[in-house]
This record gives sequence, C-alpha cells and structure tokens, in this order.
Amino acid sequence: MPEISRFFGIVIAIYWKDHGIPHFHAKYAGYRASFSIDDLRLLEGRLPPRVTALVLEWAFSHRDELLEDWRLAAAHKPLKAIAPLE
Repeated sequence: MPEISRFFGIVIAIYWKDHGIPHFHAKYAGYRASFSIDDLRLLEGRLPPRVTALVLEWAFSHRDELLEDWRLAAAHKPLKAIAPLE
C-alpha cells in the first residue's frame, strides 16, 4: 500500500491503479474510507466520526500535496510523504 501519511493510528494512502476522480484512502482500526481530494467528500466506506474529522482537517491543509501525489500515482511514479496531523 502506498502510504503517504500516518497519524493517530490513521493511515492515508493513494493507490497507483486507482481511476476516476482524484481521491485518497484512509484506514483506521478495521475501518476504511475514501475521500475526494477536490471537495473532501466521502466517496465510499466509513470511519468513526472523530476519525473522519481528523482526516478532513489533515486533508484540508494538504490538498495541493494530495493532488500532486495523485498525479504521481497516475504516472506510476513514487509518491511523496505528507506531514502528519499534529
């Protein structure tokens, strides 16, 4: 899994073979969800409400970096790590 960030037990990833709108995946304690990068909308899955809030707070601050990693993934290039939420 191409992990790009990890904080508070939450793992954020972007997959090289993903298609469709730019999005990222979040995993936490058996929960999984994907979010669009452009409008930070939940696309699929479910996370506990507090975890969703943390993921969205992080993503809002790193939207440009997420888009850059999405473009890198589409080109099958190595992804760049993104700073965790502190």
